[in-house]
Amino acid sequence: MVKAVKHYRPPGKKKEGNAAKFVTRSQALKQLQISLPLFRKLCILKGVTPREPKKKFKGTHQTYYHVKDVAFLHHEPLVEIHRAIRVHERKIKKAEAKKNHERATRLREKTPKPKIDRIIRQRYPRFVDALGELDDCLTMVHLFAALPASESKKIEVECVHKCRRLAHEWQAFISRTHKLRKTFVSVKGIYYQAEVEGQTITWLTPHSLQQVVSDDVDITTMLNFLQLYEPLLSFVNFRLYQSINLKYPPILDPRLEALAADLYALSRYASANTRSSVVNSEVSQAESEQAETKLKEAETGNETSELRLAQLQHQLPSNEPGALMHLVDEVTGEDEEDQDTKECKKLFKNMKFFLSREVPRESMLFVIPAFGGIVSWEGEGAPFGESDQSISHQIVDREAQGHRFLSREYIQPQWVYDCVNAQIILPTESYLVGRTPPPHLSPFINYDEEGAYIPDYAKTIQHLQAAARKEILPLPGVGKEDLEDPQNLLVEGVKDRAEANDAAQRKQKMMILEKQYHDDLKKELQGVTYTSAGSKETSTGVVQLQTGESTSNVQENVDDMGKLMLSRKKRKLLEAMEKSIKRKQAKNDLVKHRKKKIDEAQGQRS
Repeated sequence: MVKAVKHYRPPGKKKEGNAAKFVTRSQALKQLQISLPLFRKLCILKGVTPREPKKKFKGTHQTYYHVKDVAFLHHEPLVEIHRAIRVHERKIKKAEAKKNHERATRLREKTPKPKIDRIIRQRYPRFVDALGELDDCLTMVHLFAALPASESKKIEVECVHKCRRLAHEWQAFISRTHKLRKTFVSVKGIYYQAEVEGQTITWLTPHSLQQVVSDDVDITTMLNFLQLYEPLLSFVNFRLYQSINLKYPPILDPRLEALAADLYALSRYASANTRSSVVNSEVSQAESEQAETKLKEAETGNETSELRLAQLQHQLPSNEPGALMHLVDEVTGEDEEDQDTKECKKLFKNMKFFLSREVPRESMLFVIPAFGGIVSWEGEGAPFGESDQSISHQIVDREAQGHRFLSREYIQPQWVYDCVNAQIILPTESYLVGRTPPPHLSPFINYDEEGAYIPDYAKTIQHLQAAARKEILPLPGVGKEDLEDPQNLLVEGVKDRAEANDAAQRKQKMMILEKQYHDDLKKELQGVTYTSAGSKETSTGVVQLQTGESTSNVQENVDDMGKLMLSRKKRKLLEAMEKSIKRKQAKNDLVKHRKKKIDEAQGQRS
């Protein structure tokens, strides 16, 4: 028999396997003839990610990309645009070296700028796809809206103001259409969750504090992401504003804009510009012409307003949004609103809030109008002052108050967030000024899971929700369908008991027959003849022995036999599920133990 000789690929021939499908990052750079920073930027804009081949033919320390992804980047027009930008920068540098400042300034003005519109249409062919990828986009835009402008970090003033404008336009739409569902205040910032066209969108906004950019943060990579996210959010805002029959971009009041009341200006614009085709408003032709002239003036004065805001940046708080109130009832598509939107719209109905100066104004002006409330603040541009007698709640965060009105309640800001998460108006006794508020529970935790730890205040909120909806809470292990038909409880109890008895009887019979079989084998080995009387005696003895066993052992044996009947794959899956349940139970037990220790310590102090 001739031994088969191993085939070696001669040099210059076609590659096979993973070597033909994947290339390393250095090989991709050589093929594209670009630098590493530009390659990273293109990967971010085009959505190209590294791959993990089954066999890393160049070593485990290399980063691999698919050949088709590299070819995808090779035909990208952005590569040629960035090459033209690099040539243009060389011309500017040469003009500055020759001290020809006029030419350098003229070249800077004519620097080619890449457009991301085509890439956004390629990556998100449907509007639902763009909404599904909006979580990171909103978080990044809100982050840069709160960052200070810095030349060393390459964070420009125009970039900060554009992010702030986009964030306020998004918040104005969410507040106007009542799409906000959950809020949670954490150390990192404030989490929001909204539902837009069936998509759940969750984003994080930083606190209204002075932000410090650390040197450990890669600002260049974040700016590359922001270059994609800014036009993406602009397209989304344009589509959403068109869906409620509003022009985009909105026209802002210059006075409110100078006072950093952008959201309040957006709200007034949304209230005053509902189209006649939907609201049947009687708008004359002269007013429409006047609106067009204002639009032209606003477009021409856009640059001056941005410069004015940049000058006021060091005087005003960096993240003051303005108010979102006076929302009109005639929002388009009211008949198509779902039940959640209708409930959220009526949560703070007929309530008037006033914010003190120490309260986080931006968040409150976003959350309260989103649930039907009317809100004002302390300062210029506010719709009403503190002395208004129709105010029902004043939100404060300090104990010392100069003057108190008996016609309103003074509460802490946490009450608003807890009411939003619970979807009911909670009692204000625990949130009064000077008292320690109850724990701020996260709405993103599902307390209905089996074996989950439920805090005491969560149980209180559940009882309040049931009382508000006139429901009866079921007992542990009992579903709501059982409360509707109490006969189900009795029927199911009888069925379960009958099934358990049948299983125990079958188990007893099996053990009796097995014992009888072993006894017969022993008798055959000893030469004893088989008799029916002996079998009866044996069976009665086994029955008497079996009746002494506990039902718990029977159940354990049944479970063990059930596991033995499973295949290895299903048995491993069952064991993994049991380990996960035990791990969750141990975690819940640890939380309960800590809670018990805290209660004991508080009892000893008191």
